[in-house]
Amino acid sequence: MYALCEIRDTIRVPPDKFESNLEKAMLKIIQEEYEGLVDEDLGVIVAVNDVKNIGEGKVIPGEGAAYYSADFELLVYKPEVQEVVEGFVSEVAEFGAFLRTGPVEGLIHVSQIMDDYINYDGKLPGFVGKSSKKKLVVNDEVIARVISVSLKGSIAESKIGLTMRQPFLGKEEWQKIDEKLKLREKPKPQEKKQVKQAPDRRPEKK
Repeated sequence: MYALCEIRDTIRVPPDKFESNLEKAMLKIIQEEYEGLVDEDLGVIVAVNDVKNIGEGKVIPGEGAAYYSADFELLVYKPEVQEVVEGFVSEVAEFGAFLRTGPVEGLIHVSQIMDDYINYDGKLPGFVGKSSKKKLVVNDEVIARVISVSLKGSIAESKIGLTMRQPFLGKEEWQKIDEKLKLREKPKPQEKKQVKQAPDRRPEKK
């Protein structure tokens, strides 16, 4: 999910930035340094929105740059286990499909794509359900659930596992297919047979 957070850090401002607006110069420097980084606690840093509470600059002898402490606001994205996410299929391979959700990609393993035996079709390319005939191809928009998260130093190193096997997940049109399959499988109510009573053949009492 997306979130706003505020952190404090010391920013190095090179000498060629001294004559420009300090706040704008620091914002640009922080954006270049932070945007796109992955933090295990914060998540993926999508954007640096604002810089405030800039402290007094300090110059280290022998170095021309100045160092300023400042607070700045970050827009971050951190997927959580069990979270339901929306995205589109960016790539497919025999072992599964990659889903682009927010600034990251997650893997839907072939065993987690749908509740059906599926075949990989290299001509599509994509997957086809054997019984349901459901299809999954590149650029399909789907809903998935996060089942595992491993955030490391970069987006490329981070791994997110997803599933679409639970009810109401996957492509929107799959829900209609599931409803049709349920109607086909629903047993017809059995008609109750009327049992005729045999005539009373007991002898009459005299």
